[in-house]
Amino acid sequence: MHQAIGNVLAFAVVVAVSPINIMAAILLLFSARPIAGASAYLVGFAAGVAAVLVALEILAAHLDLSDGSDPSRGAAVLRIVLGIALLAAAGRKVRARRSATGDAELPGWMSGISELAPPKAAATGLLIGALNPKNLAMAVAASLVIGAASLSGSQTATVIAVYVVVASLGVAAPLVVTLALGDRSEAVLAGWRSWLARNNDAVMAVVYLLFGVVLVGNGIASL
Repeated sequence: MHQAIGNVLAFAVVVAVSPINIMAAILLLFSARPIAGASAYLVGFAAGVAAVLVALEILAAHLDLSDGSDPSRGAAVLRIVLGIALLAAAGRKVRARRSATGDAELPGWMSGISELAPPKAAATGLLIGALNPKNLAMAVAASLVIGAASLSGSQTATVIAVYVVVASLGVAAPLVVTLALGDRSEAVLAGWRSWLARNNDAVMAVVYLLFGVVLVGNGIASL
């Protein structure tokens, strides 16, 4: 189990540092009900991340991912494909970074997020946690690791819980800062928001490159 936890942590970190996930949490902290909205978003986000991984593990439970089996070789190929996709995404982020001029613009769907009531903030967190392509790709990679580890039900639940907690740290960080600093947090969060908007492409290019190489290497080693 400990080895499985160590292996999935890398994928959880990718989710945790994704600027889009964090930016939504920061914007909610500038709303009329900052604590309630950001808390609801955090709960929804964690639930979305957990739901996808649980669903994937239910699917993996019906496959034999032991070494040398056909599904195991298929899982290795899938790791390689995911790794190559991440490397390609890293290349696109580098090109976008080089061609960018002026301040980066937020995605259009984020324009009204600071006006969401807590229930809608929770629903937004659920959708982002579950359906953000980065989160989905990392959930698939993590599920392959968990499925190949031959864990008991309780051990699988523990690994999933650790993954969800670590993946949610980035979203939780702005809320923790607000609770700790009170009114003084506004300047800190405004700085984070500006930095993330400017450096989104650079951050994700590095993350995609590192974990793309890891996935390709692991996939080749498992063939």
